Amino acid sequence: MNTSTQSESTVGAVDVSVVMVTYNAEEWTKKALSALPRGATRSSTELIVVDNASTVLDRDDLLSWAGPDAKVTFLDENIGFGRACNLAVTQSTGRTVLLLNPDAIVDEGAVDELLAFLDENPARGIVGGRITDPQGNLDYGSCFGHQTTWSLFCFATGLSTVFARSSVFNPEGLGKWKRDSVREVGIVTGCLLLADRTLWDRLEGFDPRFFMYGEDADLCKRAWDLGFRPSVTPAAHAVHALGASSSSRVAKQILLFRGKASLIRKSHSGLMVVVESAFLQAGVCLRGLGERVTRKTGGGWLDLWKRRAEWKDGW
Repeated sequence: MNTSTQSESTVGAVDVSVVMVTYNAEEWTKKALSALPRGATRSSTELIVVDNASTVLDRDDLLSWAGPDAKVTFLDENIGFGRACNLAVTQSTGRTVLLLNPDAIVDEGAVDELLAFLDENPARGIVGGRITDPQGNLDYGSCFGHQTTWSLFCFATGLSTVFARSSVFNPEGLGKWKRDSVREVGIVTGCLLLADRTLWDRLEGFDPRFFMYGEDADLCKRAWDLGFRPSVTPAAHAVHALGASSSSRVAKQILLFRGKASLIRKSHSGLMVVVESAFLQAGVCLRGLGERVTRKTGGGWLDLWKRRAEWKDGW
C-alpha cells in the first residue's frame, strides 16, 4: 500500500477530495455514497474510501456503491478514525479535503456550498455545515465551542445541563444558536468537515494518538492557534444518522470521553491536568448519581461512571 504524501504537482488536480472512513453501517453507507454526486454538481471531486476492518460490510457491495473511479482501501485492523483519514488524504489530489461520515447524507449542492464558503474567505481554513437527524431535528453536534477549564467546570457542576441553551454556562454547546447563520466556531466536527489541503498538510492532519473522537477538536484548535478561523454555513446541509457505526450509547460515550480526556492531557500539564480531569470525572459522576436517584438510566451516565477506568486517562 502506498502511503506517501502526494507531490505538490499532483495536489490541486480536483477541487475536493471526499474522504470517507467506513465501519459496518451498511444501509447508511450505501445512502451516503448514493447521495454524494448530487452534493457536488459544480465542483470536481474524487472519492477515497478507507474501510476500517468492517465485520459485516461486504467488500463487493462497498466497491459497487463507491463506483469504479473511487480509491478504496480495505484494512485488516481498525486503526481508528483519525489515522484512517490521514491514510486516505495521502492518496488524495484535491486542493481541499472533505471528511464525510458514512452515515451522513449530503443535500443537493452541499459540497459546492462548502467549497464556495471556504473560497470566499480562505482564512477560515476549515468549514462545516448544518446537520439534522433523519427526523429533521437539529443536530447541535455539527460544531462546538472550545473545551476550556470554564466549560469543564460547568459540566462538573451541572450548569451546562441546567442551562443547556446558555452560551455562558454551556459554552461548548454554543447556547441557543440553531446553526442557522454563518459563524466562527471553536470546533467543526469531522462528520462534515472541509479543510484547505495546504492547511491540512501544515497541521499534519489528525493527531494519530486520538483513535476516535477529539481528533477534530484538536485539529481545529491547532488551526486557531495558527490564526485561522474555522466557521460553519447553513447553506451546506446534511442528514446524520448519529453514530450508526457505534455498537451502543455507552460504547460511544466511552470513546467520546476518552477523546475529551486526551484533549486535556495534550493541552495542559501538571496541576491543570489534575483539575480539568477532576472536572470531567465529576460531571459524569454527578449525572450518574442523578440516574441512580431517579432510576432513569437511559442516558448511560451511571454505566459510564462505572467504566471510568476505560476513558479517564485518554488514549
